[in-house]
Amino acid sequence: MLLDILNFAGYISTLIVVVSLIWAIINWFRGIIPALLRLGNGLAKRKIAIFAKGDNIESLQSLLLDSKLFRKKNVFKITSATDLGKAEKASVYLVHYHDWQADIADILNKKPDGCPIVVYAPRDGEPIPEDEMKAIDGKRNSAVTNFRGRLLNDIVTAMITTSL
Repeated sequence: MLLDILNFAGYISTLIVVVSLIWAIINWFRGIIPALLRLGNGLAKRKIAIFAKGDNIESLQSLLLDSKLFRKKNVFKITSATDLGKAEKASVYLVHYHDWQADIADILNKKPDGCPIVVYAPRDGEPIPEDEMKAIDGKRNSAVTNFRGRLLNDIVTAMITTSL
């Protein structure tokens, strides 16, 4: 009779373990699938507008394309204030701060609420003034970086945390 009780308890504990394992797998997929879908759609479909001038535009575009994460057709350049209208079709803004310092307010005003903006301000130029940092911080989905290696991470993170 003791063996029957232990056998029955074994069935119950096995059932609890199996149900817990299935529940854990379901929750894992519910958590990871949306992030993977956003990243996949972001890398495949989202348009990145690069705001830069001179050699910086080629350098930033090369950085993105050399990573093999982004397609050339999804990256386009904006090199003058008269081209700001082209940014409407972009879903991510990448701004070289020192090239667009005088027009940063126009870019921030043009940026849709759901569109992330990554401002690249390398250390070889002047730091971003406090009032402009507050303006950038006042916009949703904004990031400021000083390092090229960090730039790709910020763009990928922006694509995961925002949707099309």
